[in-house]
Amino acid sequence: MTEPLFDARALTKRYGDSTVVDALSFRIESGECLGVIGPNGAGKTTTIRMCLGLTEPDSGEITALGLRMPRDALAIKAQLGVVSQFDSLDPDFSCAENLLVYGRYFGLPEQWIRDRIPQLLEFAALTHKADARPVELSGGMRRRLSLARALVNDPRLLLLDEPTTGLDPQARHLMWERLQVLLQQGKSILLTTHFMDEAERLCNRLLVLDHGRKIAEGRPRDLIAEHLEPDVVEAYGNGALALAESPLRTLAGRTEVSGETVFFYTQDARPLLDALAREHPKLRTLHRPANLEDLFLKMTGRQIREEA
Repeated sequence: MTEPLFDARALTKRYGDSTVVDALSFRIESGECLGVIGPNGAGKTTTIRMCLGLTEPDSGEITALGLRMPRDALAIKAQLGVVSQFDSLDPDFSCAENLLVYGRYFGLPEQWIRDRIPQLLEFAALTHKADARPVELSGGMRRRLSLARALVNDPRLLLLDEPTTGLDPQARHLMWERLQVLLQQGKSILLTTHFMDEAERLCNRLLVLDHGRKIAEGRPRDLIAEHLEPDVVEAYGNGALALAESPLRTLAGRTEVSGETVFFYTQDARPLLDALAREHPKLRTLHRPANLEDLFLKMTGRQIREEA
């Protein structure tokens, strides 16, 4: 077997009495997208910071691109591209200048950077905004510029921390299309996200984190098949909550309540749907296949996690 592009082994990070990341191990193979999902406080951002050498683990080790973190942090970072949760673009520079200045941090030849800038702007669909400053851009444009900037050094591995947070659906879909292009080019991606459709669409494999620990790992559809019933029926409307304690729940393998909606998880939805139509014709129902959001909620719970 070939060595993975990135290998984290038993990473642990504590702050006082709190263990934020607990013996976490994972690998990223060349050309794959590994997604990390989990509720607020699960340890995703701390994991990213350890991968970047910004936070030193209390124990464990990281090998990346044949080098060791943090010993070889500078050499590793020279081959990484990073998009953080929040934009860190320089507001005083134009789009093209942001790319040029960032490229200088890597010690790249200036003419090489200048030759690369038109390609990066075209990739980000920002050619027409080359001379615009970040304040003149939409949120989606700024995120695409951040992605273009992360590519200025032609990295082998991209670390993307919630790259589409705050974007409207159109901007998110355009970002997804760009990330798919990078994967097709052979780039590798470590992606944290709160969007389950994003994780299912982009990621070859997923890590599910909670309280700093890995609670599941695998391909999205494999995890869904392993942990969930295939059919979901949502019932909502006046009187729906009573269904959670009604005899109808015996037609489902598992029942959950969230807000004013009752979720029935079942191997075969038809008997339940027939019974609901017959006995509760005024209730609104939705029949759908189980998805990654169902998996996330089953594993981490429906209770809201506030930011620390």
